[in-house]
Amino acid sequence: MSAKSKNPETIVLHAGHRHDATTNAVAVPIYQTTSYQFNSTEHAANLFGLKEFGNIYTRIMNPTTDVLEQRLAALEGGVAALALASGQAASAFSIQNIARAGDNFVASTDLYGGTWNLFANTFKEMGIEARFVDPKDPEAFAKATDAKTRAYYAETLPNPKLRVFPIKEVAEIGRKLGVPLIMDNTAAPIICKPFEHGAAIIVYSTTKYIGGHGTSIGGALVDGGNFDWEKHAERFPSLNQPDPSYHGAVWTQAVKPLGPIAYIIKARTTLLRDLGAAMSPFNAFLFIQGLETLPLRMREHCRNTQAVAEFLNGHSSVTKVIHPSQMEGEEKRRAQAYLKGGLGGLVGFEIKGGAAAGRKFIDALEMFYHVANIGDARSLAIHPASTTHSQLSPEEQLKTGVSDSYVRLSVGLEHIDDILGDLRQALDKATDAKKAAE
Repeated sequence: MSAKSKNPETIVLHAGHRHDATTNAVAVPIYQTTSYQFNSTEHAANLFGLKEFGNIYTRIMNPTTDVLEQRLAALEGGVAALALASGQAASAFSIQNIARAGDNFVASTDLYGGTWNLFANTFKEMGIEARFVDPKDPEAFAKATDAKTRAYYAETLPNPKLRVFPIKEVAEIGRKLGVPLIMDNTAAPIICKPFEHGAAIIVYSTTKYIGGHGTSIGGALVDGGNFDWEKHAERFPSLNQPDPSYHGAVWTQAVKPLGPIAYIIKARTTLLRDLGAAMSPFNAFLFIQGLETLPLRMREHCRNTQAVAEFLNGHSSVTKVIHPSQMEGEEKRRAQAYLKGGLGGLVGFEIKGGAAAGRKFIDALEMFYHVANIGDARSLAIHPASTTHSQLSPEEQLKTGVSDSYVRLSVGLEHIDDILGDLRQALDKATDAKKAAE
């Protein structure tokens, strides 16, 4: 039953592992090893030649990590996944896997600051151009596309703008032009299924909700197996022409007997092999533990965050609440279309008094942690303009949804009375400080 189930609560507990074949242990073992014994020289040659799958070296694959990858793929309805050392590595690999110097990709302006900086600056140094467009108009992606465009990239529930991305509309535009949509679903696991709306690749920072406990850094790519890379061979030479880094393999042909996994296999056997952004087996084990309770935690995150949004909306010190429940028109329609079972665990707000009041609010919090992460079981808060988005220019900050007075909350699993109580007292202190300054 578990193998056939499409229910996330069952998948996260059973996909990819029943028990250890040697010991019958039910929990996934931590295979803390660098290397694996080959059965023979023929066996070794077959592994390196992709004639059969198996373990070669933990920089490339590991049995513990394999279970995490299988569960993530099953959870999203994909064909395969690749675990990586961080969400930043996953974002970088997602583009580098199909783009070379001289190529470009079109990215939503509604991005996490670290991703924006990676795309706008680091990729520029590599000769890969990021073209930023406002997703308010999906056609902006088509207008920015040319023969050298290799992908579209966006966040489902952008951090910190929280304006749900038009996945289906942009995916359909891309498929007409032969361009895959890559969706960073970090802030919306369980509640959004990008593959169902036409996305080709999903990116995760597993550090966030998938882990859930703030103990491990990690990332992942999930391949939907639903994009025909061979049909658009001229746009994807890295997948359709001989790869000199792997004895001339043509990836769409080399893995065809194994299924539509050319994208993820290339990422594993070239990028991960060469750049070494491997997830440790111990971190993979911890992410498996987190994944087992993800459906339950997301329900509570969403419920608590909804209550916080309503509380902030009624507070006199708050000038604006940024949460899907507070949006109208097309933004509200997209939230209803793409988010099922909850509107996420993030909420932003702007406070009277600008940046000074925002800092005072942060410093006055007693239960909320002041950290750069999101998605922990505990509640977190930050002032993005002076931290996560500080490397961006003021104009770039505004494009991503960050103003001087913007505060972002990642609402945790504490009792809602305690969450609201801490917010109330911090807002009161920030307001008192503003009045005293006047």
